[in-house]
Amino acid sequence: MIAYLKGKITDIAEENVVLEVNDIGYNVKITGRTLGMLPAAGEEVKIYTYTYVREDAIHLYGFLTRDDLKMFKLLITVNGIGPKGALAVLSVMDADELRFAIISGDAKAIAKAPGIGGKTAERAILDLKDKVSIEDSFVNKESESYQAGSGNGKAAGTVTQEAAEALTALGYPASDALRAVKQVENAEELSVEEVLKLALKKLF
Repeated sequence: MIAYLKGKITDIAEENVVLEVNDIGYNVKITGRTLGMLPAAGEEVKIYTYTYVREDAIHLYGFLTRDDLKMFKLLITVNGIGPKGALAVLSVMDADELRFAIISGDAKAIAKAPGIGGKTAERAILDLKDKVSIEDSFVNKESESYQAGSGNGKAAGTVTQEAAEALTALGYPASDALRAVKQVENAEELSVEEVLKLALKKLF
């Protein structure tokens, strides 16, 4: 179906955006997080989409990154979480935060999403824990950086990945290690040792 749409924003509402592409207006359902990151009406934007078809309607769901779209697709495979529920989850946490919650078994974090109860959150963890990994975060960030034309000859995420792996080797849980290094500002401009020192401070 439609992989992505690139066009001018003509209208923005609480749960959807209208994108004009070749004189056609597409109504795309979005998360609250996406809403806060969109440029103003009249500006151009690229939105990765998922087409949901049922007997009485066809809906487009849109995300600013392939990573969020990927997690949306995983969420809707969970029994009890449809597109609306998946949007709710991704409105309260981004793709990486959702991975952390799944890997660490943090059902309470997922259950903060409106309409998602504790049992549904636990089911999501059970169903998806073998389908996500900490490494996905680095792979996806490297891909997005490449697509954006980083061109600095250095793979994005290399320093943070090495720092996170070092923390894991020291005995810290993988989710805690990645969360700590991601909190270090301008990590890719620092050495692995510098990132490690700053990340360790955030773990205490």
